Amino acid sequence: MNLIFLGPPGSGKGTQAMRLSKALGLVHLSTGDMLREAVKDGTVLGQKAEAYMKRGELVPDGLVIGLIEERIGNGGLGNGFILDGFPRTIPQAERLKQMFARNGVAVDHAILLMVDDEELVRRLSGRFYCPTCKAGYNYPAQMPAKEGVCDHDNAPLARRPDDEESVVRKRLDVYKRQTQPIEDFYRHEGMLTEIDAGTSPDAVFASIVKLVN
Repeated sequence: MNLIFLGPPGSGKGTQAMRLSKALGLVHLSTGDMLREAVKDGTVLGQKAEAYMKRGELVPDGLVIGLIEERIGNGGLGNGFILDGFPRTIPQAERLKQMFARNGVAVDHAILLMVDDEELVRRLSGRFYCPTCKAGYNYPAQMPAKEGVCDHDNAPLARRPDDEESVVRKRLDVYKRQTQPIEDFYRHEGMLTEIDAGTSPDAVFASIVKLVN
C-alpha cells in the first residue's frame, strides 16, 4: 500500500505518518529527512542538494523527486510507503506522477488531514521546546509541570520563530495559495480522501486505519 499524506502545517501529518508506518509496516518517506540523510551520506544527489541548502535556496523539484525515485529503486519498501511533505505544488505533483508511472508505482490514497484555521493557529503557536534537551511541549495538550520550564532540566522553554502567531498565519496563507490546489489535483485523480484531523490524535489515527483497511 502506497500513501501520500497532505495537510496544512500543524495538521499532524508527520505524527500520523510515523504512527501508521509502525502499525502497518510501511516505510515513512519524509523528504526533509531524506535530504538530510543524503547530505550526511555524501551521495551524488546529496552533494547537489547540499549546495542549494548552504546558499539558503530551495532544493529543485528534480533533485527531490530524484531522491524519492532512488529510494524506490533501492527496494526495501516492504508493504509500501507513506510520502510525507511532498508534493507541495501542482508541478511537483505532476512530475511525481510521471516518476511513479516510470517505476510502475501505484498510489492507493492521498489522505488530506483537515483542520480549522483557528485550531491550527492554536496548535502551532502553542508549541514550545527546551533549548537544552530538545524536549517538546504543546499548550494545552502537553504542558510542563511548571509553567515555562522544562520538566527534565528546569531550562526556560523557547518557541521557534516560525511558531509566533503572526508568522503562523502567514504560513497558512502560503499553504492556501501554493499547496491547497494539490487537493483538487488528487481529487481529480480520484484518490483524495479527507480526514477530520481536528479531533484527538487517537481518533484521527483510528479514522486513517479504517480507511486504509
